[in-house]
Amino acid sequence: MNPTITVTDQDDEPDTGGKVPGRRLSLPGDPEDMLIDEACRELRLPAFRERFIDLAAGARRDQATYKQFLLDMLQAELTDRDLRRQQRLLRLARFPQPKRLEDFDFSKNPNVTPEVVADLKSPTWVREGRPLVLIGDSGTGKSHLLIGIGTAIAETGLSVRYTTTSALVNELAEADANRRLSSVIARYSKIDLLCLDEFGYLNLDRKGAKLLFQIFTEREERKATAVATNSPFTEGDKTFGDARLCAAIADRITFRCTLIQTGTESYRYQATQESLFTAQS
Repeated sequence: MNPTITVTDQDDEPDTGGKVPGRRLSLPGDPEDMLIDEACRELRLPAFRERFIDLAAGARRDQATYKQFLLDMLQAELTDRDLRRQQRLLRLARFPQPKRLEDFDFSKNPNVTPEVVADLKSPTWVREGRPLVLIGDSGTGKSHLLIGIGTAIAETGLSVRYTTTSALVNELAEADANRRLSSVIARYSKIDLLCLDEFGYLNLDRKGAKLLFQIFTEREERKATAVATNSPFTEGDKTFGDARLCAAIADRITFRCTLIQTGTESYRYQATQESLFTAQS
């Protein structure tokens, strides 16, 4: 017969007729609780520290074995660590605002297939270093999908970084001027998923295009890059100002990529029109 957990103080318990008595609340300054709390601090076990009293009470109530109680404590700590890791990765991703795939209204954009988007929540394509390209006009949901997919990947435990193309080019140019370019490129080369928004929205000079090209070269077929752009790559020479450089970048972005075309009809414009119609009704 397995032993049961006892979590009361060492004082004698009254006869309860064979029933397991309810847990007595620990008085402030209980020596055992204080020692457990101190040990949890020292061992850096925040979930243990926060929940050991409640879990011990539940173990006694359910007449759990010592092993089951220990397993419950370990699972609580693992769950807490996983949650804190997700939160840390989401902070490091630097998304401009929270966007989740569950909130994307597929009925408003029939160009986007829910099944394809659902597959992108899996980290498989990221681990394989395959690109993702979102092409469509402004207001068609590209940024929502980009952030939502990035959020889903971060929650699987992989590192993600969101940035706009202009911000990345400016960061690279500043690093180059300060002779830190190698370290910045090395940092970006280690990120599992780079989410690059507003690609094609600006005209880069040759230097900026070459700096951006280095990022794609370092990450090619090793780390995944997701790009949201408002123009097809056949028009990329307008962005990069160099047809050969444009072709080289397009080749790295599109090789083995998943392509999602979000269309031309602005979701935001539709929402504005609907709200105006409702207000006038």
